[in-house]
Amino acid sequence: MMCVFIRSTTAVLFLFCALRPFSRFHQSTHVSAAGSAADPSTKRPVIGELMAETGFYQSMTLTDDPPLFQHKSKYQDISIVKTKYYGKVLILDNVVQLTERDASSYNEMMAHVPMMTHSNPKRVLVVGGGDGYVLSEVLKHPSVESVDHVDLDGEVIETCRTHFPWGKAWEDPRVNLHIADGSKFVADAADGYYDVVIQDSSDPYTWAEDGSKLELPSNILYSEEHFKHVLRVLSPGGAFNFQAETFNIPSDLAGISEWRKQALDVGFNTSQYGSLMISSYPTGQIGFLLCTKSRNGAFTPPTISQVESRFTDMVRRGDSTTYYQPKLQFSSFDLPLWVEESVYGSSIITSITSSSSREDL
Repeated sequence: MMCVFIRSTTAVLFLFCALRPFSRFHQSTHVSAAGSAADPSTKRPVIGELMAETGFYQSMTLTDDPPLFQHKSKYQDISIVKTKYYGKVLILDNVVQLTERDASSYNEMMAHVPMMTHSNPKRVLVVGGGDGYVLSEVLKHPSVESVDHVDLDGEVIETCRTHFPWGKAWEDPRVNLHIADGSKFVADAADGYYDVVIQDSSDPYTWAEDGSKLELPSNILYSEEHFKHVLRVLSPGGAFNFQAETFNIPSDLAGISEWRKQALDVGFNTSQYGSLMISSYPTGQIGFLLCTKSRNGAFTPPTISQVESRFTDMVRRGDSTTYYQPKLQFSSFDLPLWVEESVYGSSIITSITSSSSREDL
């Protein structure tokens, strides 16, 4: 059995051979060459991704075992395969969502950075993230009284309940699960209700074979109208964090700048791009945009001592992390010079380097 997938946004070829020892390399957007889809050293099947925009290819070798789970829901293909190094790999509708080995890096940063940004988050909204990992991290904060988790595909949630250790998150009495359209849920939500909104969505666009840009269903979650609703439903001092692609691919870097500008244009007080490392994602790097809503015309970020205190309490309760730590609350926003200039312009360089301390940023 052979499956061929195209990863969105980066014009990536994704494929794996579940039952055969090798498969043919198929043409993707802007890709004309063909090659093997088996690890030449082991002859085992691989998961491979080719970023046609940059010509970069990466892959990981699967075991000889058949997929642990395969199913087509109403909305997407759901697969779980196994690798020796990365453990179980969750694939949703052609895209590697997470691996057991390094899922903590993305999900802990997506959750804890906005949660620590708010001084006392009680009501939280998670849009997307059907694997449940972001949800499980949000629940580590004792101030949380309720979490609305909204995802369109309930079958993804049921799959992850069974196959991943964090699947018990939905059993927490603070969690209200809504199988619904995320954009509509936000549009219908009450003004100022949520302290933190976390959007763990799929890519908003992909590329056709002729090079034209194709919008995907999740594009609505990156629209100006949706951003306006998110701002509206946030309480004063609230935080909005959303998946914002990698800066290593030109079209993604352009998207980061566009989404940041859009967030500021609709009224968010600040919007900053944070970076994290994750080896199983294309180029080994992905990021998020953290946006804040002002309180009385201003927003006061947390200090390092405040974050350290809350983090220490969390660990003492047995809710530790493996990737996130207090220093990353601030250092994740330190970017390579060329990225900073692209996202913020040259003016941000002066303001950051002239700051007297980290807490002034």
